[in-house]
Amino acid sequence: MNSIPEQALVQQHKGITKTKLAKRIFFIILGGILMGVGIEEFLVPNKILDGGIVGISIILSHLTGWRLGLFIFVLNIPFFFIGYKQIGKTFALSTLLGITVLSLTTSFLHDWPVFTEDLLLATVFGGIVLGAGVGIVIRYGGSLDGTEILAILANRRLPFSVGEVIMFFNIFIFGTAGFIFGWDRAMYSLLAYFIAFKTIDIVIAGLDESKAAWIISDQHKQIGEAILARLGRGVTYLTGEGAYTGDDKKVIFCVITRLEEAKLKSIVEELDESAFLAVGNIAEVRGGRFKKRNIH
Repeated sequence: MNSIPEQALVQQHKGITKTKLAKRIFFIILGGILMGVGIEEFLVPNKILDGGIVGISIILSHLTGWRLGLFIFVLNIPFFFIGYKQIGKTFALSTLLGITVLSLTTSFLHDWPVFTEDLLLATVFGGIVLGAGVGIVIRYGGSLDGTEILAILANRRLPFSVGEVIMFFNIFIFGTAGFIFGWDRAMYSLLAYFIAFKTIDIVIAGLDESKAAWIISDQHKQIGEAILARLGRGVTYLTGEGAYTGDDKKVIFCVITRLEEAKLKSIVEELDESAFLAVGNIAEVRGGRFKKRNIH
């Protein structure tokens, strides 16, 4: 599976306590196991592929009869060394741990009874379990597939974005799967990949994904006080100027979670239907007073 945001790959890992290190190791092991379960208990028995290096490994395992875990480990070794040089020691070691656990899990589960032979159930639940595993490993600083590293390096030499390189790579893999396993399996594989991709986003960001909101209104004081009282979120008043009218404007800025977005919109509409409201996703929130206040 390959859906790591580039910023997650290049983040720096500074001093880390023993507790945080133990937590990271635990969750990377858990993520590797979950991905192995998704592959061996749902996808592979039903001839459904994942993308990236894992997808190539599944094809090679099918053609040669060799264990899938062997191909996953061997094909990712070059990317471990590349990651060590280009991204850092912590990321490389986390990736090595995750890939090792993934390889061992697929080998251990190879002869176990499968959970389902229904293609749709295998696609949906395989994608969810696999995506959850990949998302957990990414969240704790590792990777389970070397394709992202390859895409970043290719991006430096080719006029394509990281996402486009990964997309081209996976089109080739799923196209090959169509000739080997049949085109219906290739389409199921694409569906499983999409489900896994969305699951990764949820696991990385969480249901409490942060969002930034900008509100321009003549009723800025009432709206700001309502957000503070009814959502328990702090607000900041910024000063702006209308480019067309030249009038001074007050801009309300606040940070909320995904689950609070609908409530924020209802507050703004209730107090000023003509207010300008813009909401955008935020990758990370630190410092300040983002912690929610108790609402009485």
